[in-house]
Amino acid sequence: MTLLKIHSILYKDLTNTSNVEKKKHFQKLRILKYLYLNGVSTNAEMCSTFNLSLPTSMALINQLTDEGIIEKQGQGKSIGGRKPDLYALKKNTFFVLSISIDRYNIKLAIVDNSHSIILEENIPSKISSKVNIVDFLFEYANNLIESSKIETEKLLGIGISMPGLVSSKEGKNFTYYLTGQESESLQAALKKRFDKPVYILNDAKSACLAEFRFGLAKDKKDVLVISMDWGVGLGIIMGGKMHTGVSGFAGEFGHIPIVEDGELCHCGKRGCLETIASGLALVKKAKNGLISGENSLLKMMIEDDYERLDPELIIEAANRGDQFSINLLSEIGINLGKGIAILIQIFNPELIVVVGKIAEAKKFITTPIQQSINTYCMIQLKEKTKISLSNLGRDSNLLGSTVAVVNNVIKKHLAMEKAELN
Repeated sequence: MTLLKIHSILYKDLTNTSNVEKKKHFQKLRILKYLYLNGVSTNAEMCSTFNLSLPTSMALINQLTDEGIIEKQGQGKSIGGRKPDLYALKKNTFFVLSISIDRYNIKLAIVDNSHSIILEENIPSKISSKVNIVDFLFEYANNLIESSKIETEKLLGIGISMPGLVSSKEGKNFTYYLTGQESESLQAALKKRFDKPVYILNDAKSACLAEFRFGLAKDKKDVLVISMDWGVGLGIIMGGKMHTGVSGFAGEFGHIPIVEDGELCHCGKRGCLETIASGLALVKKAKNGLISGENSLLKMMIEDDYERLDPELIIEAANRGDQFSINLLSEIGINLGKGIAILIQIFNPELIVVVGKIAEAKKFITTPIQQSINTYCMIQLKEKTKISLSNLGRDSNLLGSTVAVVNNVIKKHLAMEKAELN
């Protein structure tokens, strides 16, 4: 594939092009997006999806093959005749710079169109108003792009997932990194520095998008995705669509009030679920217990340096049989289960997918969650809901923000269809 193939398809000038050629161009974009989301597919599958005739679809596939964007990848199973050819996007056809921000770490990765991470970097960095996030991200991201040696024309854009009240439509985070957003949105400022499309979204919604496209929620209609990291977030899939709400803030599950006159939450309210069922709550409970004299493997593991306590360390101790850590995780799970019981009775989902750092505790967290649901949820509803751990691993946020970039870049060009054809 020559350097400008993907660039010329996405940014083709259609001004002096016939309507027939315009339609073919947009059909190619749809095929490109379909193969990105679904992987290897047959001509028949694409015909069915786009309501095209077999010859028309085959002609488009051949053109994309000649342009070096897709390739044959063997043959599928026969259903009574000749085995069908399988087609997929060529590796390294395009890339996305994906950035996942949490409270104490920033992960950057170059992800290709086959969802493989080409290069990544982890940067310890606490969320702070003192950090100029635009300059910070640009410096590290630019170094990563240069180190990857990818052709920058193949970089579609930058996707960023982060905690807090994030409006993807406005390109703003209303909780963190407020400095510098007064004159222009965070998204606009980053776009100006990178000179590429930039899309930001809440971390829980990023994980939900990944599950919706590639994980356990794929092809399902009613699913909740619970993100359990330092905080607690929620992604909502209802009727086969992701729901974000009028302001883009739907899913602030961690900030529903659970404890009357409870602990002060960082959001400014008291008794939020996040104060009793999150990574922050887990670490705080562990620290308080150790200081008060609890016997635990954690003492040896942190060597009296309480700043080293984090969810991963507590989970490791639990896996080594540390009863104190097991009890802490159980308490977190029971509290979270109360909140999930409320969600089940509101949304009546077929599936709840648990993702994030705390989800890596597996049975130490899922067992108490299920016990709590059994106690607090109506039996007719809970019996229809399955609780599962994500199978996407730690990179679901990176994958979700990558999907957001590809969706939005192609959506922008497909939106031209009506304008161009009118």
